[in-house]
Amino acid sequence: MTQAAALGDLQGRLGHAFHDPDLLARALTHPSYAHEHPPTPHNEALAFLGDAVLSLLVAEWLLARTPEDGAGPLTQRRAALVSDRNLAAWAARLGVPDRLRLGRGEEQSGGRGKESILAAALEAVVAAVYLDAGLEPARRLVAALAGVESP
Repeated sequence: MTQAAALGDLQGRLGHAFHDPDLLARALTHPSYAHEHPPTPHNEALAFLGDAVLSLLVAEWLLARTPEDGAGPLTQRRAALVSDRNLAAWAARLGVPDRLRLGRGEEQSGGRGKESILAAALEAVVAAVYLDAGLEPARRLVAALAGVESP
């Protein structure tokens, strides 16, 4: 499968057709790949933004469902939902591991199966959707991944 076909398939899985497909390609580019293929941009900054978007959307969802709970229990539930383990599982469900662009070293060391790499890629994908189309499409994506209804 070509990269364009793989990205097209992933867009279908995400339920979002990108206006700027380069955002999705960047979200799937690990720094090790970018280092070997300059000036290719990598996904670290997108993962940073995606972490914040995910936290916001999960916090919004939790508060809508249990407004009587205090900050402590809400924080614990949010942390569980956005844990590397959970995000890596969501990434795997979407087929992200097969679409990652990794450098040779990460490829050889099993980078496609590393929770931290998959979690960062999933965060970057959420950020890419957010930057491409706004909060509502990102909200729908996160709700679909979490298996919940949007607030």
